[in-house]
Amino acid sequence: MKFILGTKEYMTQVFDDNGQVYPVTVISAGPIVVTQVKTAAVDGYDAVQVGYGTRSSKRISKPVKGHLKDLGNFAHLKEFRVEGENTFKVGDKLDTSLFKEGEKLTVSAVSKGKGFQGVIKRYGFKGGPRSHGQKHSEREPGSLGGGGRDGGRVAKGKRMGGRMGNDRITVKNLKLIQIDSENNAIFVEGAVPGRRGALVEIRG
Repeated sequence: MKFILGTKEYMTQVFDDNGQVYPVTVISAGPIVVTQVKTAAVDGYDAVQVGYGTRSSKRISKPVKGHLKDLGNFAHLKEFRVEGENTFKVGDKLDTSLFKEGEKLTVSAVSKGKGFQGVIKRYGFKGGPRSHGQKHSEREPGSLGGGGRDGGRVAKGKRMGGRMGNDRITVKNLKLIQIDSENNAIFVEGAVPGRRGALVEIRG
């Protein structure tokens, strides 16, 4: 299994040798360092913990410093499950050389937060009619309860206004168009969740 952490940079477009244009998202990927190897015998499951990015040592707690030892002051620690034989060792460095151009990737990130939104923006409701005596109901949700199976109450799962975005989103089958090994950047076809600077998990 291949995996790496990165930072979302921006979107652009690139051309292949045949002149085909691809919209791509540029991700600064790695390098990451293996900080812990978990095994089924000791921890109950096989996984690899990796560190990515840097931050001031003042912002790292003493327990985390003791855990990391001299591996580095990482801004992010993430864990990836490993299937089959676990060949990773603490201190191993992983970079974009793990991947090949043309392969399919699974990308996960936290989407942009949009705050509290109404039902029209959040779910695409059409709103109330603009005529027939209705004065201020253009963007209202309409009736919420009613009789029947709802029993005169608001049923669980009812689509209503609320906080939108800021969810963990996973997009599968994104094609890896190009790798810039000198700058530790990869070009992934299409859009990737999150704002610029968001932490991105990439699995091959």
